[in-house]
Amino acid sequence: MKDKLKECIKWLKSKGVDYADCRYVRREAENIRTANGNVEMLSRDLDVGVGIRVLASGSWGFAATAVLTSVDLKKTANKALQVAKASAMTQREKVVLADEKPHVDYYKSPCKKDPFRIPTDEKLNLLIGLTEDLKKVKKIRRAEASMDFFKTNKIFVSTDGAEIEQDIIESGGGFEALAFHGKEAHRRSYPNSFRGDYACRGYEFIEEMDLPSHTERIANEAVQLLSAKPCPDTHSDIIICGSQMALQVHESCGHPIELDRVLGTEISLAGGSFMTIDKLNKLKYGSDIVNITADATIKGAFGSFGYDDEGVKAQRKPIIKNGKFVGYLTSRETGPIVKKKSNGTMRASGWNRIPLIRMTNINLEPGKWELDDLIADTKKGIFFGPNKSWSIDDKRLNFQFGGECAWEIKNGKLGQMYKNPVYTGITPEFWNSCDAICNKNHWHVWGVPNCGKGEPMQSMHVAHGTAPARFRNIKVGVSK
Repeated sequence: MKDKLKECIKWLKSKGVDYADCRYVRREAENIRTANGNVEMLSRDLDVGVGIRVLASGSWGFAATAVLTSVDLKKTANKALQVAKASAMTQREKVVLADEKPHVDYYKSPCKKDPFRIPTDEKLNLLIGLTEDLKKVKKIRRAEASMDFFKTNKIFVSTDGAEIEQDIIESGGGFEALAFHGKEAHRRSYPNSFRGDYACRGYEFIEEMDLPSHTERIANEAVQLLSAKPCPDTHSDIIICGSQMALQVHESCGHPIELDRVLGTEISLAGGSFMTIDKLNKLKYGSDIVNITADATIKGAFGSFGYDDEGVKAQRKPIIKNGKFVGYLTSRETGPIVKKKSNGTMRASGWNRIPLIRMTNINLEPGKWELDDLIADTKKGIFFGPNKSWSIDDKRLNFQFGGECAWEIKNGKLGQMYKNPVYTGITPEFWNSCDAICNKNHWHVWGVPNCGKGEPMQSMHVAHGTAPARFRNIKVGVSK
């Protein structure tokens, strides 16, 4: 396949294009879902094709094909070239790409057990067993469990001379229990809400989560919520669990630092950003202990890779340094606007989608606290569990997050459970109220399988390394 892509690139060079790249993607996906002891979904999909970007006369063109003959690749390349020339007719400014070394390399994500070689019966028996165990607890009316696996082969070739091949395997899964009584219904999930946890690893990641050992506790907590008191409507110190911190970072930092969103070229679906260019290196985003990085190099994390879809090598870059806003997620096109090179965040969800600036692993770096010591240091407060709902405005400034559950903190100890808890804030004020972050012992990179962006929509795999953290005097209340 690589020879066909190189032939296509050679043909585009002969047409005098400014730049072009061809990206072959072959992706297998498996999805298994069970509920109440029954199989609800079992699917395997194979998707193969080539996407071609062309920069000509200073404007972009893109076309894609699932027909992989040399003739059809050249037809597709010509279509992308014609789109670029047509785009140039309405051009405001010519696209200028940051320099990038043309890498020739091979990358493979870590994998001990290929999930596509694990017998289907073994996966089904695990998921069915999880839902049967959850249902053993009285008042659990619905129990769900799922697994997803992805195997992707990519070949990237560009007119700059890049030749990069990558093989990436991803695995993830989890379960949830729903308790009903009268008009009350509550959900608890493990290891995280909304489909569990994910990583760029093999089936060993599923085994290491040890899902069966957590069913009884999660089911009982779902039932406890039926009789729990509502979260008080007040201002309170709060400690947020690691998985909810991951969504907090995702929505209030990850999306606002996407430079295409800041520049308004990717704004219609989910809004813009309050972190405008004039705030770079000036905005006091958080307290001095807040350090947030973009790190696509973490071994086995769901937002890790070898190279992005512009052929830029995976990197670790500071975003928030000692509370100060110091960096965006950039591409070869947008980097020069802030006098930087690309930091390697351009990715597409498939061969037939154009790459966009996407999060990698956007991480709140660990602090110094043990979780027990942090709770003991909190005289009065609320400990927030995993996410149930979220809402954030189109500048990523005002937000509200709801949890599956929360617990009272009284005199340094966890107390009664609260149902339907929410907390609200304004992004910089909220992060400046952070006075404690737990250490590496409590730090985990949470995989997010469904980060949406673009038109047409692209669902991307990203991740967030987080640990529980404390925020002072936050508005809390109860969702209806």
